[in-house]
Amino acid sequence: MFGRRRKNRDAEAPGLADEGDFDSAPVDDEVQAPEGGPYDIDDIGEDAVGSRLDLGSVLVPLPPGGQIQVEMAPNGQPQAVHLVTQHGRITVSAYAAPKSPGQWREVAAELAESLRRDNATVSIESGPWGRELQGSTTNADLRFLGVDGYRWMIRCVVAGPAGSVTADSPLVETARAIVAETVVRRGQDPHPVRTPLPVVLPKALAEQLAAAQQQAAAQQAAQQAAAQQPLPPQQSAQQQQPAPPQQPAPPRPRHGESGSAMQQLGF
Repeated sequence: MFGRRRKNRDAEAPGLADEGDFDSAPVDDEVQAPEGGPYDIDDIGEDAVGSRLDLGSVLVPLPPGGQIQVEMAPNGQPQAVHLVTQHGRITVSAYAAPKSPGQWREVAAELAESLRRDNATVSIESGPWGRELQGSTTNADLRFLGVDGYRWMIRCVVAGPAGSVTADSPLVETARAIVAETVVRRGQDPHPVRTPLPVVLPKALAEQLAAAQQQAAAQQAAQQAAAQQPLPPQQSAQQQQPAPPQQPAPPRPRHGESGSAMQQLGF
């Protein structure tokens, strides 16, 4: 719809190192990507990005009913933006890569080895852009999709409950549709290979995030101030209330009246 990708992933670069039994899996790396994207911004132009969420280096379509979660780095900068759907979470990121394809093959092999070290069950499957990596852990299932472009690589992480990231699941179908309509804005700045391309939040989203952070900081400060206040000495209910006139002792109540005034009020 928007034109071709800058370089289709027609073949893997020769001479790449194999890792373990990763390359022995029955995966077709010559699978052609579906007609369309992902796209390079230089091919389609800034005017064709449409209603995609502009994150600076990557522009992604929002799934119907999806929500946005921003992950911050320790330095306070946005590190990743997650698209949360009713089935699970989808994260699309762009990385610097060489001009020739093949980076995803290496990255996927390293991801598989890392998952195995964490005692995850790993399988390699064919997808629209070649190999996809699926890992099952004790907490969730993961699927990694990758696409090599011209000086960039897309990595999509799909996370959901057990059984939700199979090849024909709604979550994975949504993730593939998002990747197919993703646009990469690589830019001309030099970046070391495999370095994540910078994430820049839209102004409205950045303002909402800043307001939420300020509110959270104010609440935390108020809680800390309240915790540092000395507690007033507790007084019994009889000390707080004037003594009643002398009358015959009333019948014994059903519940005891002992305890402080705070306890009587339910605190």
